[in-house]
Amino acid sequence: MMENTQPQSVLDRLGGKVSQLMQQLQNLREENEMLKNDLMTQKAQNEAYRSQIERLEDENAAKEREIEEIVNKIESILG
Repeated sequence: MMENTQPQSVLDRLGGKVSQLMQQLQNLREENEMLKNDLMTQKAQNEAYRSQIERLEDENAAKEREIEEIVNKIESILG
């Protein structure tokens, strides 16, 4: 009978290790899902910032053209 308790103990330990690994796997899957969601959020925010930067660059270019036109008018007036 003693021989049965030792293998059972090894099986119990192995089962415990497998359970720990399964829990770690589940934890990593959950963390991975959270990171994927964060990445998607960051990509969307990045795209919004990119659009805003593009709009501001266009506005800046338009202002530069306006300034150039004003300078040209002043130069033509001053002769």
